[in-house]
Parts: sequence; structure tokens; C-alpha cells
Amino acid sequence: MKINFIFLSIFFIAITTKGEESKYTGSTPADPVVRSFLGIALQDSVDFVRWQLTFQNNNYTLNCNYGIGKPNTNGFINNGKKIALTGLFNKEKNIYKLKNTNKTLSIVELNTNLLHILDTRNNMLIGNGGWSYTLNNIKPINTDAVNIPATQTIFKDSIEFEGRTPCAVPGVIPQGMQCYKLKWYIVLYSNAQTNNAGTYKVLGTPYRSQGGKTGSWKTIIGKGGRIVYRLNNDKENGFLYLLKLDENILMFTDAEGNLLVGNEDFSYTMNRVVHY
Repeated sequence: MKINFIFLSIFFIAITTKGEESKYTGSTPADPVVRSFLGIALQDSVDFVRWQLTFQNNNYTLNCNYGIGKPNTNGFINNGKKIALTGLFNKEKNIYKLKNTNKTLSIVELNTNLLHILDTRNNMLIGNGGWSYTLNNIKPINTDAVNIPATQTIFKDSIEFEGRTPCAVPGVIPQGMQCYKLKWYIVLYSNAQTNNAGTYKVLGTPYRSQGGKTGSWKTIIGKGGRIVYRLNNDKENGFLYLLKLDENILMFTDAEGNLLVGNEDFSYTMNRVVHY
């Protein structure tokens, strides 16, 4: 009996000391920072990388599928290639640092629901019209928290953003209508008198039949000083809300300021278009 009691005690301690898992998923482009950490050759043709990332205690498990996208599907030609990594990470404030031998990948925690991959200077990586560098919690909670501050952008003429999102941007797709993804191209034009308001043009899936949607936008200062671009409808009521995370990254929120959480295919992140 004494031996059984000791065994049960050890078993109970092992269970209670095992930390809770946090699991994230998403699909990203293959920036050199990502390729280096995952061991993908720079010359390999890659449309996107699909991530399954798990944190537990100080350990991470990462499973990635990558390759050329198979047309009209969310998968890869010939099922792509696979990578599996396990290792240690440490967290400095809101930045995870994943270790893979002598390589480190930094990922910022936007809140408990959302992560975003950083470059070597701790800047948020900019995605493209297909994918962003945001990873989504597979079991999100309701929260309006945002861990990183942003400052107002001063732009003389206009700024442009693009991306693909799931279909749950509030008020865009009628309930019951079938939808897999939304393509977006958003241009914000500044007002000559103020940099806090102006006009917009939204192109993409929701407004393709009408050649795009136009209207006015204004800057809203939200909780904790966060900056939100509110796009107004024809009645000057807000219908799209885009939180500024930095100069190059916006993210859709609902009217209450909750950041929208994506899935394994797409996030609700918009990436700045830079013309050289």
C-alpha cells in the first residue's frame, strides 16, 4: 500500500506540474528569416508555409508543411514538404524566442490569441496579398487586449494595404451566405488639412461587382491609446475597423476593439504595399 501511495503521489505531481498547452496555427509567406530557421533553402520555390506551433512549459513543438499551392485548394502540389522541430524557447516580455540549434526565431505576442513573426530587428514581418505572418490561437478567448503600442502615421498622399482574410469581418458577408475567403485591397487617402481623416477606396471580393467601395475614414483613439482607422459607410457610421499595429501592419477588429482571430489558412492581418 505504501508503494502504491508513493507511485500515485509521483503521478499526481507529474500531472499537476505539466504546463497547459497553447496551440497556434496559420499560413505565412517564406521570408528568408523563416527559411533560415526552418532550414528551407533560399532557392526552393515556396508559395506559403502552414504552421502548427505548440508551447508547453519552456518547450515548443513545431510542425510545418510548405511548398507550391495547389490551384483551387488550400493544400500543396504533391502534398508539399514537411518539417518537424522541437526545442526550447524563452519569453522576454511579450516576445517568444524559439531556439533551433544556433538559430533563433522571434515571435511577438499581440495578445493571447495572436502571434506575429518578427525579422532580425524585431520588426513585424510584412506579408503579401495572399498571406501574412500572423499565427492564430486554435482556442481563442474573447479579449480586446493588445500588447504593443503604435504611433500615428503621417502620410502625405495615401497608404495601401492588401491581404486575404476569413469571412467573419463583421457586417461584410450576409449571414448564411457561403464564403471561404475575402480578398482585400484598401487605400487610405489623407486629408490635406488633417492626417487624422480622409477618404478610402476598398477593392476586393466583397465589392467586386460594384467596382469597389468608397467613403470617408477617421482615426479613433481607443483603449490604452491604440490607433484605429474607422471606415464609414454611406451614412457615416463605422463599418470596418482596422487597428494599427505598426507602420506596415493593420488588423481587423470588431466595433468593440476585439482583434479578429483567423484560422490555419488566413488571418485578419493587412499588409502594407510599398512601391519602390
